[in-house]
Amino acid sequence: MSIEIRRFSSAQNDFAEQMNNLLAWEAVSDAGVQKTVTDIIDAIRTRGDDALIEYTNQFDRMAVASMAQLELTQQQLQQALDTLPPAQRDALLAAAERVRAYHEKQKQDSWSYTEADGTLLGQKVTPMDRVGIYVPGGKAAYPSSVLMNAIPAHVAGVPEIIMVVPTPGGELNQLVLAAAAAAGVSRVFTVGGAQAVAALAYGTATVPQVDKIVGPGNIYVATAKRAVFGQVGIDMIAGPSEILVVCDGKTDPDWIAMDLFSQAEHDEDAQSILVSTDAAFLDAVKASVDKLLPTMERQEIIRTSLINRGAFIHAQSDADAIAIINRIAPEHLELSVENPQAWLPQIRHAGAIFMGRYTAEALGDYCAGPNHVLPTSGTARFSSPLGVYDFQKRSSLIMCSADGASEMGKIASVLARGEFLTAHARSAEYRIKD
Repeated sequence: MSIEIRRFSSAQNDFAEQMNNLLAWEAVSDAGVQKTVTDIIDAIRTRGDDALIEYTNQFDRMAVASMAQLELTQQQLQQALDTLPPAQRDALLAAAERVRAYHEKQKQDSWSYTEADGTLLGQKVTPMDRVGIYVPGGKAAYPSSVLMNAIPAHVAGVPEIIMVVPTPGGELNQLVLAAAAAAGVSRVFTVGGAQAVAALAYGTATVPQVDKIVGPGNIYVATAKRAVFGQVGIDMIAGPSEILVVCDGKTDPDWIAMDLFSQAEHDEDAQSILVSTDAAFLDAVKASVDKLLPTMERQEIIRTSLINRGAFIHAQSDADAIAIINRIAPEHLELSVENPQAWLPQIRHAGAIFMGRYTAEALGDYCAGPNHVLPTSGTARFSSPLGVYDFQKRSSLIMCSADGASEMGKIASVLARGEFLTAHARSAEYRIKD
């Protein structure tokens, strides 16, 4: 059965309006969610472990009496890794190694230089002391999320990585636990929701307070992360997953249809967009969509996503296609074109760029190496993928020689007095040589 996917052209007079309507997304939690999250955070802050146990029993259908029942041991994590079917274990370890090798390239070192008068200036790079990783649980169990969030922190040199993962009904996902072992996670608590975020942000008698919280979650988790920002750092408030595929019409349309499905199957709010200068190719991909959709396990989710938020856009030229890319600032961009690297200088906004006909976005989700935690909803205009740099802090280094303090003191004095900050001026002036 054919499905209706919106289709329009960059030649239309109302193209800008069509784009605005297509991209409209407001990830705002309603007043009910806000109140629930506020109440949960207040309870965790005041009653700590007791509140965490109560919420876990309530929301995750558990019946635990102590926090000891909600923490997994390193032996359990390692056992999960050791007892995986060989094919799964090999794939998980291979992915972990590729992710680690890529992120090793991102490590930043401290640096300094000395000026002619002996003044030293520089930057000291230090890992955070402790970070928290939120990993979705239950049906949405993502071992890849463990690797992508924990390995950069590990590479950055963070000494302690705390993972929280809900286990509704007490069901443990062995692949997620195995990923924690492979990624070097320090401690794992089987708690989730806003209560887990609050526990990481403020600490309890059992759950240690962290410096930053990263990882995806539902609307309650996202709202809680927003609420505790400032008390701790966070990675981002992520919107629905999205992909923009730009194709010159020479890739197998079945491949492109499945690439669109790969994001649409996440949830009904995910967004899959295809842009091509070849109108006939858009028709061919639409035929592939109709043919392949009935074969998909999550076909109803894919169908809803494509109908509500998908689009096929006919670009009048490559320049038009590039303008559309930069307007959308997509989380995932596939350049399924003849010479994708030639496009790169003109692409300013994209979370991750997958180049060439053979580079499926799905490879980036699991094992290519670059991080799959990416800016969504147009935030690639000012945000970057999660990386080692998100788990490192930078401190400026300044050590003045006597001559340097004297010469800079003259400059600082003039500027400070111009701002009527006399103490600043006199502090600098004390160091000026006669």
